[in-house]
Amino acid sequence: MTERKIVIKNRAGIHARPAALIVQTANQFDSQIYLEKDDDRINSKSIMGIITLGAAYNTTLSILADGPDEAEAVKAIATLFENKFEED
Repeated sequence: MTERKIVIKNRAGIHARPAALIVQTANQFDSQIYLEKDDDRINSKSIMGIITLGAAYNTTLSILADGPDEAEAVKAIATLFENKFEED
């Protein structure tokens, strides 16, 4: 299991467009990939799950992955957050 903490830095937080980018990226990997906020863990391949997570600006999330390409998966998802989903 690979885990990495990230902070949401785009002002709008996770809305439909970033959620779609996360799902699109997650589906490129064979590993199970999750986003975790407080006690909520959701499948990052589920757009509805990501949107219902309610992750706003400056929220800390954990990206967790388990599988054959887990390190690459966590890195790819984290890069989306670091680049603020190309919104700023």
